[in-house]
Amino acid sequence: MIKTLTCIVCPIGCKINIELNNDKITNVTGNTCKRGADYANSEILCPKRTITTTIKSENGKIIPVKTAEPILKEQIFNAMHVINKIKTKTPIKVGEIIVKDFFGTCLVATKNVD
Repeated sequence: MIKTLTCIVCPIGCKINIELNNDKITNVTGNTCKRGADYANSEILCPKRTITTTIKSENGKIIPVKTAEPILKEQIFNAMHVINKIKTKTPIKVGEIIVKDFFGTCLVATKNVD
């Protein structure tokens, strides 16, 4: 079986072909650098995503947040369920940790909010 992905690691956007045999990668072609092969392997074997969203403060202000590192794609709905319940106090500074242990990473503010 062959799966085709467009690499998103750099602006080139290589079309990568991944050959699979019994759910194991046997060959990766089409990438112009090693980062493309690494991306293909991680996307097929253990896909992850960075969540970028917002939470509310206790005074109703909206605070943009994101996960500091990507989390497993299969955990996104559970993570959003938790995020939707979070309320925090202001002021908040960019980079401030909102939730320290969040699905293997942390949830951080991406904007100053007074």
